[in-house]
Amino acid sequence: MRDWLIGLGVAVVCLLASWALLVLLARRLPPGILRDLAAFIPDCLTTVRRLRRDPRVPRRARVAIVFAGLWLASPIDLIPEFLPVIGPLDDIVVVALALRYAGRQVPRQVLLDAWPGEPRLLRLLGPAPTGESTEGRHR
Repeated sequence: MRDWLIGLGVAVVCLLASWALLVLLARRLPPGILRDLAAFIPDCLTTVRRLRRDPRVPRRARVAIVFAGLWLASPIDLIPEFLPVIGPLDDIVVVALALRYAGRQVPRQVLLDAWPGEPRLLRLLGPAPTGESTEGRHR
């Protein structure tokens, strides 16, 4: 039992270290695709937190958003986090799918208001409604 708890503790420390590295890279890298990828998971966590509390978000979308947040927080992954580069890919895919689903149910402006990153990244998850521009809404 003791060895199992030590292993679990090491896994949690590795997970937290990988998150800290992503936050650091998101702030230090020059603008571009690498910075966008590094910032994606922290931006998703912020969005999940904001949308979970927003009364304009329908229950089905809120369930998908909470599921994505729990998936990110879970130390159990399809691809282990300690693998460089590909470790967070399963997290990115699950969160992207959940945000895409929520984006179809939530008014676009609510999603944009909750997203702390570049609005163009949200457009990658699905097209903006006709006639609506997402340029210039960076926080």
